[in-house]
Amino acid sequence: MKKIIISIIAFFAIILILGFLYLQFFKKEKKNLTNEIEPQELSQNSNIIENVQYSSKDANGNEYIIKAKQGEIDIDKSNIIFLKNVSAVVNLKNSNQIFIFADFGKYNINNFDTIFSKNVIINYLEKKISSEYLDFSIIRNSMIISKNVIYKDLENNLETDVIEIDIKNKSTKFYMYNKDDKVKIINQK
Repeated sequence: MKKIIISIIAFFAIILILGFLYLQFFKKEKKNLTNEIEPQELSQNSNIIENVQYSSKDANGNEYIIKAKQGEIDIDKSNIIFLKNVSAVVNLKNSNQIFIFADFGKYNINNFDTIFSKNVIINYLEKKISSEYLDFSIIRNSMIISKNVIYKDLENNLETDVIEIDIKNKSTKFYMYNKDDKVKIINQK
């Protein structure tokens, strides 16, 4: 009888130990699964993209490459991406490259139109344009530069409200919003 009681106690002790170990292992495994699943769910629901790059080419052979440190897809319009720390290169056929830099951008992935804003810098040959706003459109073949515009080349500095550049025929217009105001030109020589 004594052996039976010892066997029953040992049996229950083993079951208790195994049950305890099982629960401890199950709880740890469940915690690990929860920690692994949460970041995956967050990344699937996130609309933030790191190190964004898009490139496009039009029918005329002009190429447009835009890069950003970060992009955020517009929840309401999935074809719009808001960009931070933006740089772009425009390779015009039979012409030199245009380099664009800005703190922010709004890029349309359907038509490649881009609005650059805040600390916008445009470099083309020995010309540099700085402003706070640039509306770049491949479809319209235009760059409309506005807000605190300063144009510099080897000979002149110009201060104006707006510069419009026709990408196709390379014509440029400088003008002020108020017709009575004049474009300010400072000769460097």
